[in-house]
Amino acid sequence: MMSTRMGRREILSRLKKEVAEGRPILGAGCSAGIIAKCAEIGGADLIIVYSTGKTRMMGLPTTMITGTSNPITLEMVDELINVVKDTPIIAGVEANDVFCLDLEKSLKRFVDKGFSGVINFPTVGLYENLIEGGMALRKFTEALAPGYGTKHWGWSREVEMIRMLHEWDIFTMSYVFTPQDAAAMVSAGVDVVCVHAGPTMGGLSGFAPLEDMDKLLTKAQDVMDAAKQARPGVICLIHGGPFYDPESTRVVYEKTDAVGFVAASAIERIPIEMAVATVCKEYKQLPMLRRQN
Repeated sequence: MMSTRMGRREILSRLKKEVAEGRPILGAGCSAGIIAKCAEIGGADLIIVYSTGKTRMMGLPTTMITGTSNPITLEMVDELINVVKDTPIIAGVEANDVFCLDLEKSLKRFVDKGFSGVINFPTVGLYENLIEGGMALRKFTEALAPGYGTKHWGWSREVEMIRMLHEWDIFTMSYVFTPQDAAAMVSAGVDVVCVHAGPTMGGLSGFAPLEDMDKLLTKAQDVMDAAKQARPGVICLIHGGPFYDPESTRVVYEKTDAVGFVAASAIERIPIEMAVATVCKEYKQLPMLRRQN
């Protein structure tokens, strides 16, 4: 029997068991059936579907392709459900979807489609905290809410999305960027906080580092501290930045309270680049012992 929607309590029970037994949680970004199938075989705890995975599958850096994020994500899940047997599939949902302003209606699409949970992605927090304008941009974005006929827009709508899903007893994850972000999401009921460390380095199309490792890890721990202060025992993970393979991620467990890693490029781009390039080189190096003259 292939994957069906898994309940929030079962997902949390599984994740807590992994931590209790000393194994880090792994959320694996998967944009294609073959990747999801292999991620499950390899022991991934969560399979996460991002619309931005489409550009990774195109051999490009992680960027938003032309189109609307949520419909792209909804279209991708059938391929994954077809081959994933027993791993919860989590949807990257854009709360600020101008093509579906009714948030409840928007979220029900994902629940009805069979997703077991939601993470706030694409997230305005990425632009606010890592790329563009911080709180000035946040205030500007939130000011758009009346024009859309909603109470919230921007980051506050992402918080509202998590609160709504928590009330429905749906498993939730959230990318967070600051201690304030973490506290807001935990107060909304999020199950898993994931500190976003920036665009992923590594491989053929990774990003350049944004800050040094010590500063980044200190910042990440500050965010986790805020999350735990809001709710002791909340699950804290990390994603991105200079963490792009198992070895580079080792330091996260040595210097922060993270109990796992969310990998997108680090699952579905970098390993494929390495594997395909390596096997092609090996094919080319085979001796042709009976070569024709």
